[in-house]
Amino acid sequence: MRGNVLKGHLEMLVLSVLARQPRHGYAIIEDLRTWSDNAFDLPEGTLYPVLHRLEKAGLIAGSWDDADGRRRKSYALTEAGHASLDEQRRSWNEFSAAVGSVLRGVPWPSTT
Repeated sequence: MRGNVLKGHLEMLVLSVLARQPRHGYAIIEDLRTWSDNAFDLPEGTLYPVLHRLEKAGLIAGSWDDADGRRRKSYALTEAGHASLDEQRRSWNEFSAAVGSVLRGVPWPSTT
């Protein structure tokens, strides 16, 4: 899938992954790849700026840990992150329903 398709939606996808459990960056990339059947195959350089923006906005919190002798940063959703994800999901569902209606040629909200 082209990267420009993800633009504007990547933050929501990352929040969704982190809503399940705290993860480090590479695990987030792997989850996105696995759960999308390889449609979302992000280079690490794409993810880390998103994580930094989300952390700066207070939507996620990072903490350092050691695993297999390597230091890595894991991220978890904050309360504000959960609230933001809920709102983004509502907005996405409304948007995708409207787009689907246009593609099907059925007025939205659909009554059928």
